Amino acid sequence: MSLVTTILFNKPFDVLSQFTDEGTKDSTRRTLSDFIDIKHVYAAGRLDRDSEGLLVLTDDGQLQARIANPRHKTPKTYWVQVEGAPTDRDLAPLRSGITLKDGKTAPAEVALIEPPKVWPRTPPVRFRKSVPDCWLQITIREGRNRQVRRMTAAIGFPTLRLIRYAVGDWTLDGIESGSWRRG
Repeated sequence: MSLVTTILFNKPFDVLSQFTDEGTKDSTRRTLSDFIDIKHVYAAGRLDRDSEGLLVLTDDGQLQARIANPRHKTPKTYWVQVEGAPTDRDLAPLRSGITLKDGKTAPAEVALIEPPKVWPRTPPVRFRKSVPDCWLQITIREGRNRQVRRMTAAIGFPTLRLIRYAVGDWTLDGIESGSWRRG
């Protein structure tokens, strides 16, 4: 019986959630291989290039499927900086499920939070002095393409910064941006 390898990686902004860049031949986009030199591990789910935070990698196909497949309902928690200052009334549609172009989402757990202590982003988030911003903690149990961004936009509060804080019981705690540890 072989040991399962599980890696918890804090993916920086502008990094692809894959080990190779299948874009253009001369592409210089950063990938997981710029940070992780372990063979035969694969991302369990994805984070968009413009999203940051926890990415779980494993060599266990069953674990990968449990994390990535929405039917297993693995909770994924995000810290989301949004433009504007939503009220509980504004957030209610997210809590009951909101209809997007690809159908209604499952209900999300949503809370206003104090700005988390996180690393600076490069490049910095674009701020407008005349428009406030705030942070939400959103937990979903499905994983549609750009789902959290589309959900906040649908209620009128576009996402400025998206950090996945947790996948199931795994969290970013103690993992600096661009670093990883065994899970």
